[in-house]
Amino acid sequence: MIGRILTLSRYLHRSLLFSLTGLIFLLVALAYYIVLFAPGQRTPDVDYFILVLGAFGGGFTFLVTLANATRAHRAESYTMFSRLPSRVEYLTSVLLSSVLFATGVQVLMALVVWQVGGTELTWGRLLDIPPLWLALNTLIAVLALHASDLVSVGWSRSTVFGTLLVLLFLQSYSAELTDWLGNRFAGIANWLLIRGSFNLVDFFQRAANWFHGSGSDVIDRLVNILFWPFRAVLEATIAGFFRDAQALAPAILLLYATFLFYLASDLLAGKDLYLVE
Repeated sequence: MIGRILTLSRYLHRSLLFSLTGLIFLLVALAYYIVLFAPGQRTPDVDYFILVLGAFGGGFTFLVTLANATRAHRAESYTMFSRLPSRVEYLTSVLLSSVLFATGVQVLMALVVWQVGGTELTWGRLLDIPPLWLALNTLIAVLALHASDLVSVGWSRSTVFGTLLVLLFLQSYSAELTDWLGNRFAGIANWLLIRGSFNLVDFFQRAANWFHGSGSDVIDRLVNILFWPFRAVLEATIAGFFRDAQALAPAILLLYATFLFYLASDLLAGKDLYLVE
């Protein structure tokens, strides 16, 4: 199985690299370098180097994976697809080739910036980079698979990214949301009280009190736990070192990626696949 995945990954990687799409991606990377790392100027500091190139790698990986999944969804891939005993192997090959292509361009740009810009990287900071970039690129690549027609089934794409948007909204506006929900439940309780539905009044009043009381803190903590790895990576990169707990952040990001990849493979395995011309 591993041999089939590696062989197909090399083929997908090579076909993307020597295609017009691959050339466009390389030009995009060059434009990013010229805009954010102007030639002739020294890179300000190490955290700028890690964060800006990490952000480039994440966005670049999303675009590359989306394009690679689109190419893999074409009818010309039927001969490869039909010979594999499992669709998961095909999906793994698409993911692996996309991450390798995007990370390779990211590392190449990092080497150019390092040599031209004169960024002073210690061995400690240099060893911090691979797990950060690989974990982030892998997670974003799996999200890109969910955005592609190769994996999505029905409303699955809207469900995944809608859930992500809801979590982002809760992270920023949890206090306002819980206050609004508390007022709504209190209004329902008063409405039921006026109409004599005393059996339900107590439930809605308790819910209103919970949202006005500890509910906001509970929801805020739950959402912060989910987004903690991203915050830990950002804080540790700026601080210049990782605490013991923060060192687990890349592993947790890979855990998120594993869960999402399992979901993507389950969707692909159960869908009626129609390849496009």
